[in-house]
Amino acid sequence: MAETSKVIAKKRDRAGKGGARSSRREGLIPAVIYGDKQAPVMIAVEPKSVEREMHKEGFFNHTIKIEVDGTIIDALPRDVQVDPVTDKPLHLDFLRVGPDSIISVQVPVHFKNEGASPGIKRGGVLNIVMHEITVRTKATSIPEYFEVDLTGLEIGHSVHLSALKVPEGVRTVTRDKDPTVASIAAPTVVREAAAETATADGAAPAAGAAPAAGAAPAAGAAAAGAAPAAGAKAPAPAKK
Repeated sequence: MAETSKVIAKKRDRAGKGGARSSRREGLIPAVIYGDKQAPVMIAVEPKSVEREMHKEGFFNHTIKIEVDGTIIDALPRDVQVDPVTDKPLHLDFLRVGPDSIISVQVPVHFKNEGASPGIKRGGVLNIVMHEITVRTKATSIPEYFEVDLTGLEIGHSVHLSALKVPEGVRTVTRDKDPTVASIAAPTVVREAAAETATADGAAPAAGAAPAAGAAPAAGAAAAGAAPAAGAKAPAPAKK
């Protein structure tokens, strides 16, 4: 289960842009809590309490306890608007979750034992197809991450979703029945070397090499029987 963090906030008196600007002038981040069939709550969050959480992995699938004027609300981060210049959060959206709420979240995938993969040792490349996996579950059952063990994988081997350990009460959501999570691809060096060899085989002759039979003379070279260059004297006629 994903860890639970705590965020300190207070209720906002006004909604809309005016209320948001007022919160920012106070050094707070305007936010809203909605969902769980309850009325939305406009809040202002202390930046330090949330900014340190934003930089952690899986921020959007970690349940957060928001303390609003002494009342604790369980919620999940749903959206963060950031300043394009400073990268500071401008507004936050939180989804209120109850004990029976079923929600969709994206869980990160971790890979271990790369050194125990013969394919990677021989120059193979770990090709990650799914960095995150969407699941539906209760807020109290969200996995911290999914783990893929690469031990014994050779070049050409793939790991499919069915190989992952999915906790009870968690359902994966995918378009395909059993999609590929990752594979060990052949070394790119081999393909690049083959491409370079093919290019060399069809390349033009090196500088200084004799031109092929029938090739046109080099620029500036006089061809037999060609007209004299402009301004040059014509050759004297042969004596009879």
